[in-house]
Amino acid sequence: MTKHTLLALAATTALIGGWLVFPGPFAQAQIGDFARQERGRRLAAAGDCVACHTADGGKPFAGDRPIETPFGTIYSANITPDPETGIGAWTEEQFYRAMHEGIAADGHRLYPAFPYPWFTKVSRADVDDIRAYLRTVEPVRAPTRANEFTWPLNHRIAMAGWNELFFTPGEFQPDKRQSAEWNRGAYLVEGLGHCGACHTPKNMFGSAKTDQMYQGGEIQNWYAPSLAGDRRQGLASWDTEDIARFLKTGRNDRTTAYGPMAEVIKDSTSKMSDEDLQAIATYLKSLPATARQGSEAPDQDVVRAGQAIYADQCSACHQSGGVGVKGLFPSLKGDAVVQSHQPLSVLRIILNGGHAASMPESPNPLSMPSFGWKLTDGQIASVATYVRNAWGNKAGAVSSDEVRDLRKSVESAASAY
Repeated sequence: MTKHTLLALAATTALIGGWLVFPGPFAQAQIGDFARQERGRRLAAAGDCVACHTADGGKPFAGDRPIETPFGTIYSANITPDPETGIGAWTEEQFYRAMHEGIAADGHRLYPAFPYPWFTKVSRADVDDIRAYLRTVEPVRAPTRANEFTWPLNHRIAMAGWNELFFTPGEFQPDKRQSAEWNRGAYLVEGLGHCGACHTPKNMFGSAKTDQMYQGGEIQNWYAPSLAGDRRQGLASWDTEDIARFLKTGRNDRTTAYGPMAEVIKDSTSKMSDEDLQAIATYLKSLPATARQGSEAPDQDVVRAGQAIYADQCSACHQSGGVGVKGLFPSLKGDAVVQSHQPLSVLRIILNGGHAASMPESPNPLSMPSFGWKLTDGQIASVATYVRNAWGNKAGAVSSDEVRDLRKSVESAASAY
């Protein structure tokens, strides 16, 4: 019997037994149930695990990505199946406890930058499938860096008090009054998708304000807009197809994704099934409108100055009527991000520019150029105020102080790395 015949016989025997062990670095990845691991892969995508657990230029899931918080910088953990520096030695129970309670295998408490307050809603079966998938990725030896927190937050025991005040563990419970599609959407949005982690404002302790769920929140010098049913600042003017298309491709006829949301779409929602995206859209469209204070009319001298800057610097792409060019340049007319009560993202885009989400369905990788080098703080404030109040838009005026503060904050964050 030849060597090749022996190898073929061994492989056949392994397959008949229902498992296969890959040689080399994948030796730990015993494939017992491909369907289970494929479910886990899709669930890990829904949770956007790779984004936070992969450093720029690093191996997938090997951690060490810096995550800025108001309390300091946290470095994401290695979740590859390396037994010493990753989660290769973790049991299913330990992995579930981390997801469900925010407690690591060795018993130390996790910070909520790892969104266990949302992941706690994920079912045990789905958590086990995610672990099954993670055990198939390439193991990477990569110790986790110490977080840069000040006292007393550098002592994880402080999280016991935080959890007591702000965390309620428990898996998602379907609403029997709603459809199966609505419940699937709620499960994804409130659980693995952890949409509220960005799209909900936080209190001084870093906990989501539960009385303002999905009403928009600041994150790393960007503003995640409201997902509620407001006409100007939310999703009231979007239909479910608008939402599903945006999550799949990073754009629709109303807007284009930039900043952190472009990354979420690239790594997460674009990889989800059409059925799950439609379910998410169905759930989001059920969120009620919120009662927000109206904004005062901006100074007309500021608006006129902004209009002149817009005509000179912006109208070539976004058109004089703010409608953009379909499939190329996003419309500013009626855009919820433009009209958000917090102008952070609009200012960030004008200051620093950005890359639009680029997907197979929308492969045009257009970029917004930076104007921070050529426009003063006052000029940026003027053009932002104009855009937020032109073509039927209505939002508060922007001050030069807001632009100055954002410019300093972005420059400070960039110099830290």
